[in-house]
Amino acid sequence: MNQHANLRIGHSACPHDCPSTCALEVELLDGNRIGRVHGAKANSYTSGVVCAKVARYADRVHHPDRLLKPLVRKGAKGEGVWQESSWEAALDLVAEKFISAEEKYGSETVWPYYYAGTMGLVQRDGIDRLRHAKKYSGFFGSICTNLAWTGWMMGAGALRGPDPREMAKSDCVVIWGTNAVVTQVNVMTHAIKARKERGAKIVVVDVYENATMKQADMGLVLKPGTDGALACAVMHVLFREGLADRAYLEKYTDDPKGLEAHLKTRSPEWASAITGLGVAEIEAFARLVGTTRKTYFRLGYGFARQRNGAVNMHAASCIAAVTGAWQYEGGGAFHSNSGIFKLNQDVLEGTRMRDPSIRYLDHSRIGPVLTGASDALYGGPPVTAMLIQNTNPVNVAPEQRLVKQGFLRDDLFTCVHEQFMTDTAKLADVVLPATMFVEHDDIYKGGGNQHITLGPKLIEPPEGPRTNHFVIEQLAERLGVAGRPGFGLTEQQHIDIILGKRGLGSFDSLKDEKWIDLQPDFDTAHFIRGFGHADGKFRFRADWTGQAAPNRPPKSMGLFGPVARLPEFPDHVDLIEVTDEAHPFRLATSPARNFLNSTFSETPGSKAKEGRPELLLHPDDAAALNLADGDRVEIGNMRGEVVLHARLFDGIKRGVVIAEGIWPNSAHERGEGINVLTGADAPAPYGGAAFHDNKVWLRKAEDLGA
Repeated sequence: MNQHANLRIGHSACPHDCPSTCALEVELLDGNRIGRVHGAKANSYTSGVVCAKVARYADRVHHPDRLLKPLVRKGAKGEGVWQESSWEAALDLVAEKFISAEEKYGSETVWPYYYAGTMGLVQRDGIDRLRHAKKYSGFFGSICTNLAWTGWMMGAGALRGPDPREMAKSDCVVIWGTNAVVTQVNVMTHAIKARKERGAKIVVVDVYENATMKQADMGLVLKPGTDGALACAVMHVLFREGLADRAYLEKYTDDPKGLEAHLKTRSPEWASAITGLGVAEIEAFARLVGTTRKTYFRLGYGFARQRNGAVNMHAASCIAAVTGAWQYEGGGAFHSNSGIFKLNQDVLEGTRMRDPSIRYLDHSRIGPVLTGASDALYGGPPVTAMLIQNTNPVNVAPEQRLVKQGFLRDDLFTCVHEQFMTDTAKLADVVLPATMFVEHDDIYKGGGNQHITLGPKLIEPPEGPRTNHFVIEQLAERLGVAGRPGFGLTEQQHIDIILGKRGLGSFDSLKDEKWIDLQPDFDTAHFIRGFGHADGKFRFRADWTGQAAPNRPPKSMGLFGPVARLPEFPDHVDLIEVTDEAHPFRLATSPARNFLNSTFSETPGSKAKEGRPELLLHPDDAAALNLADGDRVEIGNMRGEVVLHARLFDGIKRGVVIAEGIWPNSAHERGEGINVLTGADAPAPYGGAAFHDNKVWLRKAEDLGA
């Protein structure tokens, strides 16, 4: 007899930081347990496909190591000595510590810190309501989208693009700077459909021969941070060989003649020397996209995570304007649809309570912030109290040694609300157990598609874990702001308000519909009536300091990085960490297939499939360093050094090394992870985190007597 004869299916959305935001069908075994997770077949973007790690989500929900009770630190920080507590006592302690910190240094000494561990709007963004009500330090969320969105906005002027489902109607799909097989599997669903039904070509541009490139008809492996040079050389060929759509350029772009003149010297030979690509490779790519009108450029985040990343994104987006691909169904360039949703979260986030005089602190620069760097504190007091939800900065933030040093300060009180004992939770004073997405109500929007999707509570959580919303509401009561606007509402009421302000119904109506498709009409999505700038023109001449962007820093923070070196037209600019005699290699920290940032690294299936922290390096580089496959290799730079195991791999340029995945720090033999090597300096012009832009040295670990 089938033990799950009464199996029901619940509908939800994947909560993780991925553009796909898949619509899900979840097997409900009973009121407390889930089985397999499937992609929703009826959702036209998800199309029944979901990544393997989310399919195994029951491994996370029902994991034996899941946090189930509040814990209060009893030993030294990081020692791992905890005492179980009641929720009431733990929250009382957090409030008491916040109040005492505020009494000593003022409200800005408290820094609520969060990010995209859940992409559910209510559970993720409600922390800002407490921040604004209490006048705690502001949060400039810079770690993910800044460089990419800034570069995109410089050209298109609006954060939208051709319907991602149109990839299935393309004759050529260019997947640039995103390992879609690993990080957003649904891109492949539609690209493969175009190949099967139309004979479309798939081109992949990336820094190594990854799982996506293995499925490509044309794969271009270039050096990190050189995408702008490739884009310029492609456009050089398009103009040189009469493949530019001059009528489109004249009507829709700002200065095509200036661009063409600028590109005269940006030849394939010039780009070859910079990118490591062959001249013939560059020219073949240019001719393919120049002669294939329905070319869809799917531009990812990865290639923008360089200090010149905004320039690279802008340059890549320019190609579709030169070819006029935007005019055609299945053509144009797409990065994110995040600009189409226009959801009003004022009540949820308490934005009307925000005091403009309160400083902002840069999320990516948590290391310098917590170690007291004056330029990171913006003239305010030290941070001496933190509430952390939905993120694991001790593992995922740049300059890990500084981050850990900051968290180990005796004068810093930290409360971490988490699902597992992460690297950050290990250094906290109070750890609170958190629910998972199937155990609470929330609503999601998909930047890589066009859907708003409901994620209603499907099962009861174990006894102990509480929602993010619960924690914010309970702290508001203890901190004396529970009577302020936006507090005292349930998750469902917040969802009703958000949907109602947009005219999209309510929690109950969306529960019936499951998702809402907000894809703009063809002319809007393809910019047929003009691009997002006031003059309606696509801009080849970027206004690097004047252009608005969704995550431009507040005026009080100013501009970041060497703004004066940003180019007038698309170009290659060495704002990156260029190799030198002491650091002859370039390191990119690319995503692993079975992890998502630091999530899933705790589940047995994902750990088994990934194996151990490894460094991909070219066999010729390995031979020069007397390294064999599997050897322990030390990799370092001015920020520190870590040890990994070498994996010889010829699908990479010489002088480039790749570390896939963010493993827990404890998975590395010295207890330090790959982000020891990444930098927290804010790139021009609007900040971000340049995770794939690191100059490093390598040596055989045994040589040090390690």
